[in-house]
Amino acid sequence: MRLSLAAITTLLFQTASASIAAAQPNVLLIIADDMGLDASRCYEVGDQQAPMPTLESLCARGMVFDNAYAAPVCSPTRATIMTGQYGFRTGVGSTVSSNGTNGLDEDVTSLFDLMNAADYASALIGKWHLADSGDDLNHPADFGVPYYFGLFSGALQDYENWTAVENGREVQVNRYATTEMTDRAIDWIAGQDDPWFLWLAYNAPHDPFHLPPLNLHDFDDLRDDADAIAADPLPYYNATLQALDTEIGRLLASLPAEERAETVILFVGDNGSPNEVVGDIYGDKGAKQTIYEGGTNVPLIVAGPDVAAGQTNALVNTTDLFATVAGYAGIGTDTPDAFDIRPVLGGGRNARDFAYVEYFSDQSRGGRNAVFGWALRDGPFKLVVPDGGTQELYDLSNDPQEQRDLLSDGVTMAERWRVMQMSARRDALVGD
Repeated sequence: MRLSLAAITTLLFQTASASIAAAQPNVLLIIADDMGLDASRCYEVGDQQAPMPTLESLCARGMVFDNAYAAPVCSPTRATIMTGQYGFRTGVGSTVSSNGTNGLDEDVTSLFDLMNAADYASALIGKWHLADSGDDLNHPADFGVPYYFGLFSGALQDYENWTAVENGREVQVNRYATTEMTDRAIDWIAGQDDPWFLWLAYNAPHDPFHLPPLNLHDFDDLRDDADAIAADPLPYYNATLQALDTEIGRLLASLPAEERAETVILFVGDNGSPNEVVGDIYGDKGAKQTIYEGGTNVPLIVAGPDVAAGQTNALVNTTDLFATVAGYAGIGTDTPDAFDIRPVLGGGRNARDFAYVEYFSDQSRGGRNAVFGWALRDGPFKLVVPDGGTQELYDLSNDPQEQRDLLSDGVTMAERWRVMQMSARRDALVGD
């Protein structure tokens, strides 16, 4: 149920001290669309990554998470961040259809409800994709978003010519989408006097694969030709990533030095990379739209005040961003699915001891590579349970791309016990 303002205020005063309130940082949450670990040089997964100097600088001075987990498609990941709840609680388990019934119900306490109660200026610029009706253009406002501009549905037909929604009204845009969203973000931030929270959800590098404006990348030898793009989309995907990186760099450079020093930046991918560009990195397991590592293990980089530099193997789920962002505003949360990762950011330990991902739909919507089901990560072990398939167990410390199912060649007592324990954890979480 949606919490009342009084209830949110109680949470605020239960967890916030005067010292925390005085030190509230700005929070910039950047979401890249369809970007797995294989797409960033901050991770040693494959060797096909484009240079992204802005992101690599954040990795060098911030905390890089090796084991951050999202849903394998965009809508359920966005719903977990917005609510701090897994999809089985909200009903958003797959891509939201604009004429379906699986959109996010506004009868829930949203992250924006909490940030507004903490007197943060807040906005969401970029991709929404949580409404199951294309006519409900005020859907962001139903979740407490004071200002919204961006792509309302799941994907663009053309990065240079597209329809945006601004506070419930359609607006025609004839500029490169990544540039337009960055300009909107720069202008909005410049108008704020109070601590601010910006959810900046780029649609890049999501398809359609294309050649971005030449001033945003250095892939100078690419032809702007549909046949060339279809024959080899990877360099175009990388050019789109580099264009994204260039625009993020422009956004950060626009912040005055003092304001930037008071800003926490969280960068996350919403799911794995498209299968068309990952090659054989993940073997036969695939990437986006699967519950395997290629679909769910995503980049997460955090930089800013009091964030230690380094790399961590702490388990994180995108639900945790809900509690973490709210924690920066001095608000505690009581959802059992979301853990505040700020202790990890300070060099300490995380409260989360397992990660859970799921991909489900009552509409059987998914591409030809889709693998529905659920998976649970506990230490180095990951239990994968595809819909209609048999249980699979992997030791990611020795097999990070999940090529050897430990249950495929006979089951030892130790493996049987481990599967029972991990299944029991999932049963305790999901219940009936």
